[in-house]
This record gives sequence, C-alpha cells and structure tokens, in this order.
Amino acid sequence: MNAPVSPAETLRATLASVLDGLPPKQAAQAVDRLIATYRGATPTDAPILRDRADVAAYAAYRMPATFEAVRSALGAFADAVPRWVPASHVDVGGGTGAATWAVSATWSGTRPVTVLDWAEPALALGREIAVANPALAGATWRRSRIGSSLALESTDLVTVSYVLNELAPGDRTALVDAAAGAAQAVVIVEAGTPDGYARVIEARDRLIAAGFHVAAPCPHSAACPIVPGEDWCHFSTRVSRSSLHRQVKGGSLPYEDEKFSYVAAARFPVTPAESRVIRRPQIRKGQVLLDLCETDEQLSRTTVTKRHGDLYKAARNATWGDPWPPQP
Repeated sequence: MNAPVSPAETLRATLASVLDGLPPKQAAQAVDRLIATYRGATPTDAPILRDRADVAAYAAYRMPATFEAVRSALGAFADAVPRWVPASHVDVGGGTGAATWAVSATWSGTRPVTVLDWAEPALALGREIAVANPALAGATWRRSRIGSSLALESTDLVTVSYVLNELAPGDRTALVDAAAGAAQAVVIVEAGTPDGYARVIEARDRLIAAGFHVAAPCPHSAACPIVPGEDWCHFSTRVSRSSLHRQVKGGSLPYEDEKFSYVAAARFPVTPAESRVIRRPQIRKGQVLLDLCETDEQLSRTTVTKRHGDLYKAARNATWGDPWPPQP
C-alpha cells in the first residue's frame, strides 16, 4: 500500500505543474524584482503581485517557505490548545493561500475558509492550486483592501502571514485590532529578522491588551524578556526545494532554512510550554546546552548531561523552537 502523500508534497507537486510553462528567465527576473520589493523599507500602497508571471514567480519563491513557517507556528499553537480545532478560518493577505494549506495540514477535516487579498492574480492562482487540496474545496477567495478599512466577520481562526511588513504602521495596528475583534484565535507570522520580530511584538502587545492569552512561542503573556536592539526572537524550519524551486531561486541545495518570528494567541484558556528552546541547541561531549525562554519571564541557559538519563537523550533530539521539557 502506498504511503499517503503529505500536504507539503502535494503543494510542491501542484506548484511544479502550474509553473511548468513559465520561462525560467522570466521567473528569475520576477523573483529578483519581488526580492527587492519585499526587502524594501517602505510599505507599499499597491499590490506587489501585478500579473500571472509575478504570482507564478512568487509561488515558486515564497509559497513552500511560507507554508512551512506557518505550519510550524500552528503546530506549536495546537500543542497549547490540544482539544481545540478551528471550525472556520480567515487568512488575511493570504495571496496564493499558503497559510490555508498549513491549517489543513495541522487540523484534519474541512471548515469554511476565506482568503482575503488585494491582488486578484494571486487569488486566481491560489484558487487554481487549491483544487489539489480537498480541505480547500469550498474556500472563498475574495479581493479586499488590507488596511485601516478592513472589516472581518466573526471566525474561529485568523492567520496573518508575511503581511505586516507590507503595511504602513496605522494599517498594521488596524489589521491586528480587526483580527482580535473577529477571531477566537490569531496567528501572526513575520520574517525572522529584527524588524519582523518588532512587528510581531507590537502585534503581541495589542492582542494581549485585547484580552488574548499567548499560547506560543512564549511560555507566558507578560513582557518579552529580550532587550530590543540586543537580540530578537525567531525560529527556523527546513524547507524542501523542488528542482524548479532551486532553478528559480538560483540555489543548488535540496533544502533551505526559513527563519521566522510569530505569535499565536487565543481568547480562551491555553496551556503554553513550560519553557521554549530559543536557540539551536549546542551539543557537546556528554552535554547539551539549551537556551530557554522561561515561564517566569526570563531567559536562561540550562545544561543537560548524561547524568540526566532520558532527559539527556531528549535534549540531544531537541530542536530550535521545541517546548522544554519534552511534552509527553
């Protein structure tokens, strides 16, 4: 019997078939322009994705990485709310729908899904790709201006991934407030850079002020113990790259590491991790060094040695972003 195909594999295969007809040179040129735009410091007031070629290049350049980053954030959130399953989902600024794929990979079953974006070509391609995912068969793809005038209908879950960097400060706060007013749970993902972390912390503060409890990555809903300007909280997830993906991005490795910052919060009670590994564990002879964010609102380093038995084995297997101690 053949093993079931994972959502990530289905997404990669679907992207390859959709992008097959796009000339590599055209895709590479579009990617170069998109990289320059997304890394720019000035928020845009017009859709970045202008046409089919732009959207196809974007899908090859960003969709697999966005999927894995959001899936990682959702997985940590799901661990903190083990008996909760979203009955509905709104993806704000969702573009081609990577976050909707991540939600369907985290919680099985179907639910009403709405993707809002102001780039019609992105929505069109997202709708086309979604045909391969049964969980998205009834999804609604709607053109909407993402900003201060955004109005959201009541829903269980709102995701906002790699969107805040495209908005002016006033639009960012309006979006977070709209999500908080409409949803029972909000998950926000940004690039794993100092600026991305700053946007996440700003959103985190607004969610807490609106009555939300932080479920992940933080083990508490108090102030972040990281000193701004000295460090930033971010995580990493490995992304498998198709041959087409490597061609478009100009790389040779079969994978890349996507760094991201995120906050996942809910209006209902949550059970966050006792602490979380916030750096890549350092494995040395007979010991593992773990940098942790703790429940008591501080950062610490713990050393786990062979004398700790099974805990030492768990530490050797621990990865950046994991809860600590290991959950049963």
